[in-house]
Amino acid sequence: MSENKKIISFGEFVDGIGFKVLNERAIRANSGIMFLLGIIAFINGFILKQYIVIPYISGFLLFSFAVSVLVNPKFSPIMILSNWIVSKQKPIYVGAVQKRFAWSLGIGLSLAIFVLSFYLLTDVKYFSPVCLLCLICLVLLFFETAFGICIGCKFYYLAIKLKLMKEPEVKPNCIGESCEK
Repeated sequence: MSENKKIISFGEFVDGIGFKVLNERAIRANSGIMFLLGIIAFINGFILKQYIVIPYISGFLLFSFAVSVLVNPKFSPIMILSNWIVSKQKPIYVGAVQKRFAWSLGIGLSLAIFVLSFYLLTDVKYFSPVCLLCLICLVLLFFETAFGICIGCKFYYLAIKLKLMKEPEVKPNCIGESCEK
């Protein structure tokens, strides 16, 4: 079975590129959909005080991140929709390794929101931490969607510079080579 046909895989190899990549257009669409869902949760939870919406949306985002990172982005429900939305556009390829790191941060944030949101349903003292984590997620998703800036990817390269992670053999690119700066 070829590397690109594997069910459990993150990214794919494309001719002429020496590392696994993802389509940046689909990633931005994915971030935009997640941002929209996050805004819906934030407005319902923190403006309308309808906290019950938060575990559903954060759980769905957690599921989508987990499928993307642990199985394959091709099977994530939001990435399926994102790929369909951008299917008529020429792909722009970016390195997959830093996106996996960034989306792993997304798993952590959405898991924390998901768990804390159940406590929020019974005790309002969890309002501030859940609200703060939601705002962090929204900012990260907004930067990816609006500007193509993956802050999680920046953290990936910072971790390499701080020697917290091993540098990959072939250094993958970010959109516009922005991770180099």
